[in-house]
Amino acid sequence: MNPRLDLLHPYPFQKLRELFAGIVPNPALQPINLSIGEPKHPTPQFIKDALVAGLGGLANYPVTQGSDALRQAMADWADRRYGVKLDPAAEVLPVNGSREALFAFAQASVDSSRHGRRVVISPNPFYQIYEGAALLAGARPFFLNTTPDNGFRMDWSRVPEDLWEQVNLVYVCSPGNPTGKVMTLADWREIFALSDQHGFVVCADECYSEIYFTEGEPPLGALTASQQLGRGFRNLVVFNSLSKRSNVPGLRSGLVAGDAELMKKFLLYRTYHGSAMSPAVQAASVAAWNDEAHVIENRRQYAAKFAAVMPILKPVLEFDAPDAAFYLWAKVPGGDDAAFARGLYEQRHVTVLPGSFLARDAAGANPGKGFVRIALVDGEAACIEAAQRIVDYLQ
Repeated sequence: MNPRLDLLHPYPFQKLRELFAGIVPNPALQPINLSIGEPKHPTPQFIKDALVAGLGGLANYPVTQGSDALRQAMADWADRRYGVKLDPAAEVLPVNGSREALFAFAQASVDSSRHGRRVVISPNPFYQIYEGAALLAGARPFFLNTTPDNGFRMDWSRVPEDLWEQVNLVYVCSPGNPTGKVMTLADWREIFALSDQHGFVVCADECYSEIYFTEGEPPLGALTASQQLGRGFRNLVVFNSLSKRSNVPGLRSGLVAGDAELMKKFLLYRTYHGSAMSPAVQAASVAAWNDEAHVIENRRQYAAKFAAVMPILKPVLEFDAPDAAFYLWAKVPGGDDAAFARGLYEQRHVTVLPGSFLARDAAGANPGKGFVRIALVDGEAACIEAAQRIVDYLQ
């Protein structure tokens, strides 16, 4: 087997299972799991109907590029959402969820030859796929700590000047997982200037882009920022997903959009990779991308949960309200995130994710240490109950 597999770290939820090994949680309380970013809102019926109506497509092999109707629906959504005109034939690709594509792009992009660009930069804490993708592509991850001191933003001054010419791609996540921080136009200007200077690819993970709290004020996206800055989509690829937007994590449906030259090579890779989307899933995806009413309702539910939960938790946990996404990134009393999660699970049957499990030691510190990620993905009543149990536990 590929020896690079031995470089991979255990996934955070494997670490969580090991942390909880041997614990018998309070049997008088129903479990509430707020550790994983899995939407619990019901899947809209019209999406399920479109999936069933598309089952006839199972008799055919799908093409890797996806149907014209799906790529057009994605381009139309990008126009409505980001105000950009994408060429459906050259600048958009359907993918089997953004996770699969974020991993696959590194495999297609990294030049792991002796003199190739073999450094991949990512935020820290981070979505663990970034690191795994880099390692299995033969690259070296370089982590930029995001902390309260730097406003949970990536500090590019920490990258040694002589490292830039080795950088193949940079993963950014906005809205951020786990911090909920949204990149500003100034942030985008900075990373694009570095990309234009040094020639690396910007991989913008925007799977939480549709979960925000003030209707009509969506987070700034990379495509919009790049257009506003007058640079086109050069060396930019954006990843998005229906999982959070439309409550269909099991559908495994997302999109990649951006630089046509990069997309052409990525399509070639995917043709050999064998990652074409099922025709039935494509039919359901067309329906989902073409509708916004269910997304507005989805946002309303998340906004209501944050409005209810944050006042309950504020007296006992230290956190800032996120700009977007469905996480609270909270600092725990005492600074031991693993002990906090273990005790909370044992005594109050609530599961949260220790922040140190989402980060690596870099620049002398693990920036996730002392934090927990609380995913407000369950129903409003369950989230309120979980918040009250956290208060009880701490008191």
